[in-house]
Amino acid sequence: MITSKRLLKHKEISHGFFNKNGGKSNGIYKSLNCGSGSNDNKVRVKQNLNIVKNKIGKKSKNIFLLHQIHSNKYVFINKNFKFLKKKIKADAIITDQKKLPIAVLTADCVPILLFDRKKKIIAAIHAGWKGAFKGIVKKVINFMIRKGCNKDNLIGALGPCIKQDSYNVRKDFMNKFIKKDKKNKVFFKYKKDMIYFNLTKFIKSQFKSIKITNIDTINIDTFNTKNNFFSARQSLRLKHEDYGRNISIIMIN
Repeated sequence: MITSKRLLKHKEISHGFFNKNGGKSNGIYKSLNCGSGSNDNKVRVKQNLNIVKNKIGKKSKNIFLLHQIHSNKYVFINKNFKFLKKKIKADAIITDQKKLPIAVLTADCVPILLFDRKKKIIAAIHAGWKGAFKGIVKKVINFMIRKGCNKDNLIGALGPCIKQDSYNVRKDFMNKFIKKDKKNKVFFKYKKDMIYFNLTKFIKSQFKSIKITNIDTINIDTFNTKNNFFSARQSLRLKHEDYGRNISIIMIN
């Protein structure tokens, strides 16, 4: 389990970014696959989620997960929230409830964990390029502010994800970003006639634009096999029919 130095200072919360080690799954899902939407054995995925839950807090409630759809939608869980069996389609979770671990699943996208140290509200965001492009980060933060959070009290961490040197894209992809804002050109670089996109830097710029600076960045590339993370792009390169998901989790103690 990898932790953020900034978030770790606050004993009111528990958090962690998990790679694929230490679970029960086999084959291409070996071993801590937490993706119930994958084609992995459902019993093993449940066992893996229990392993994560116990590391975060043995007396905690079940991990709250979403049906992620690469959107800018979020869900807020308060004391009146009605839990359903069917997962909600969204890409961010916000809560003020204790002992409720909230988590997002990734396999190259950026997991973001947030905490307001005064208001005691947390958030977990799944930010792929689509969600980031649609402004999911700003939408979540604006909602947290409406709930009484303050930008000066917000602490966050961007977890392991695909880094620029591994993230080659097509020209029409780059043009989509530049068409939206010419300044987005700085998030792309050419190398040997290939274009590479810096998703982490793009997301960090969104925090910076709304004057939130207390953000950790964990510089681990999920595409690099040495780091032992599930990677959708790596699985595609290896022609696997599916891939596991890494989990990033946060909870108010």
